[in-house]
Amino acid sequence: MNQLLTVFAGSCIFSKIDLCGAYNLLRIKEGDEHLTEFRAKYGSYEYLVIPLRLTDAPASFQNSVNDIFSDLLDVYVVVYLDDIEVFSKYEEEHVTNVFTVLARLRANNLFSKASKCLFHVSSVEYLGYVVSSEGLKMDQEKVQQILNFPPPRNIKALQ
Repeated sequence: MNQLLTVFAGSCIFSKIDLCGAYNLLRIKEGDEHLTEFRAKYGSYEYLVIPLRLTDAPASFQNSVNDIFSDLLDVYVVVYLDDIEVFSKYEEEHVTNVFTVLARLRANNLFSKASKCLFHVSSVEYLGYVVSSEGLKMDQEKVQQILNFPPPRNIKALQ
């Protein structure tokens, strides 16, 4: 979290872009489709894109997105799997930064889910924290859920 504090330091404007169908956007290397073959009642099938249940799907997706934004990471972009945070100190700069990120997504056939995106806001939730110009804070809704969790009443509940 200290690294995130450093990266977001001084930023006042944030945008959050949520990619839809993240893992299903990665094409399996041509010729390797047979490695994903499975049998069903009416025949056998092969995946053309990485299925979510493959153990290295999240890491492969993270590497792909990191490659797309390699020169922007920790400059004004932070990426964690399908969540992209764009942060800036100034409004004019932020507009340019968001357009750059969206252009790269389009060029790489990655799409966002508009209903889950936030643009040009003063604070944004990221990995359970609220990021704003004041720094990182715990998400109070998540803290409240923990505080409201009923205490264990017996040994089995404690386990």
